[in-house]
Amino acid sequence: MIAAMPWPPALVGSPAVAVIERAIERSRLSHSLLLHGDDLGTLVGVAHAIADRLLNPPNAAAHFSVKDHPDYLSLRPKGKSRIIPIGRVGTPEPGTMREFLPKLYITPSVAPRKVAILYEVDRMEAPSSNAFLKTLEEPPARTTLLLLTTRPYSLLPTIRSRTLHFRFPRAAPADASAREGWPPWLDDYRAWLTRLSDGPVTDKRTVAEHLFTLYGLVARFAAVLDFATEETWKQQKEKLPAELDDAEEEAIQTGIANGIRLRLFADVAEATRTFALPRLNAGDELTRRALTGAIDRLEHATGLLRLNLNESAVLEDFLLASLRLWARR
Repeated sequence: MIAAMPWPPALVGSPAVAVIERAIERSRLSHSLLLHGDDLGTLVGVAHAIADRLLNPPNAAAHFSVKDHPDYLSLRPKGKSRIIPIGRVGTPEPGTMREFLPKLYITPSVAPRKVAILYEVDRMEAPSSNAFLKTLEEPPARTTLLLLTTRPYSLLPTIRSRTLHFRFPRAAPADASAREGWPPWLDDYRAWLTRLSDGPVTDKRTVAEHLFTLYGLVARFAAVLDFATEETWKQQKEKLPAELDDAEEEAIQTGIANGIRLRLFADVAEATRTFALPRLNAGDELTRRALTGAIDRLEHATGLLRLNLNESAVLEDFLLASLRLWARR
């Protein structure tokens, strides 16, 4: 018997994985799962592990990889804009919601049930969301839908309410290619926050020093991101099918860059919380206010990234807001 696809190592034995495994063993897994967290790669690993267990049960006559299984379906953002479009009426284009939905109602051919994975479902345009909602309201028989997103609250509330939610933490640190320059960046960011919060920012010289540090962080962030994106793209490009056209390759490369920068911003949020925690435990009310404001600005920054605003401009906006928040605690 072929062993099931492993879960991401950091999640083995976690409560969420235990619940899912038990539900699969008892054939009681919900028809629609919303898998969300900070890292899309982790969510993909979880979704494929679930799909493998559903599509290749222990008594299966043949074993297929998830992507090669005849009862596996997928839908993901496409094009430079990275959206899931609705598609034309009557003759929908491949990779659109109208082309995808009818396939869900085809009877499974090999496995006991079909599995459909929708990648980055927060990228559905409004008509796609509304069309998909109708499917969730009357789900096809013997089909499991796995919805993946790093931004669950960008989905329609009615979609969220019709799915069973599982949140998964990042199973691995940010890309290996970013490690050399990224930890020192985070260290310098936390040191900057310490200087901001430990002393008054009143004289012109101190303000200038803080601003020089701020713009240095912006420049270094751009360098880390560019290097990480280039190295990751080199690794991924070797694995792509030869038949992909230039537009498809560009869309994939854009998706890689977007994923990396969102993970780096998630690290900034975690570094901010880590910096503030000792002060919060000491009962520092001013730190609580500053942290609340900083996290709110980070959430705003992440939203701007989703609109494809330049990451250096977004980071500059966040750091300038941080300078005001922490200096006037």
